[in-house]
Amino acid sequence: MTSIDPAEIAKFEAMAAEWWDPRGKFRPLHLMNPLRLDYIADQIAAEFGRDRRSLRPFEGLRVLDIGCGGGLVAEPMARLGAGVVGADAAEANIAVARLHAEQQGLSIDYRATTAEAMAAEGERFDAVLALEIVEHVADPTAFVATCRNLVRPGGLVILSTLNRTAKSFAAAIVGAEWILRWLPRGTHDWNRFITPAELAAMAAAAGLTVEDRRGMVFNPLTFGWSLSGRDLAVNYILTARRGD
Repeated sequence: MTSIDPAEIAKFEAMAAEWWDPRGKFRPLHLMNPLRLDYIADQIAAEFGRDRRSLRPFEGLRVLDIGCGGGLVAEPMARLGAGVVGADAAEANIAVARLHAEQQGLSIDYRATTAEAMAAEGERFDAVLALEIVEHVADPTAFVATCRNLVRPGGLVILSTLNRTAKSFAAAIVGAEWILRWLPRGTHDWNRFITPAELAAMAAAAGLTVEDRRGMVFNPLTFGWSLSGRDLAVNYILTARRGD
């Protein structure tokens, strides 16, 4: 069984060469990346009692970035000391990620594979990151359950995605795809967006306990992002813990 949707993989294969171009098709992720990295680092540091002020606070922790793309999150996590596995079903993404990590002198275990294949091999991690991917998989409920199986007891699963609201349609599709043309038309399917309540229910069904969730809010005037405890109308991020 696999949660991979070949049509969705093809979309990102076609854009793979632009992963590290901050003005290219992945510009929205480059703008969002500092905020989501700060959130992820805070959650992991709090869970495992690490001091973020230290040079390599996540030394000894094993982190999986599933749907890693070109490595926008995997690379900074490696710099923070984590042992990082970056996995993506799109082989072109992995080729770009490997080359860029090599150029940066970073050791990251990149694999062209699926979450299900890794779970079947018995892989386990202290934290599993699934960022801007759950809305692209064929079966989100099964995918979240697989993420739970990939994290060890006491570990974290951190997921970010898009809410299914009129505001998200206006921002992520009309704004980002139709008007600003940051992304090719059809990159997102609003019907596949997932509400926070739906994602929390998937996590609970998988045996995860939701610890935190925040909105990631874009300011079009400053082109900056901020976290919100109340505004989850467009982008949001959720942390869940495996207790057993």
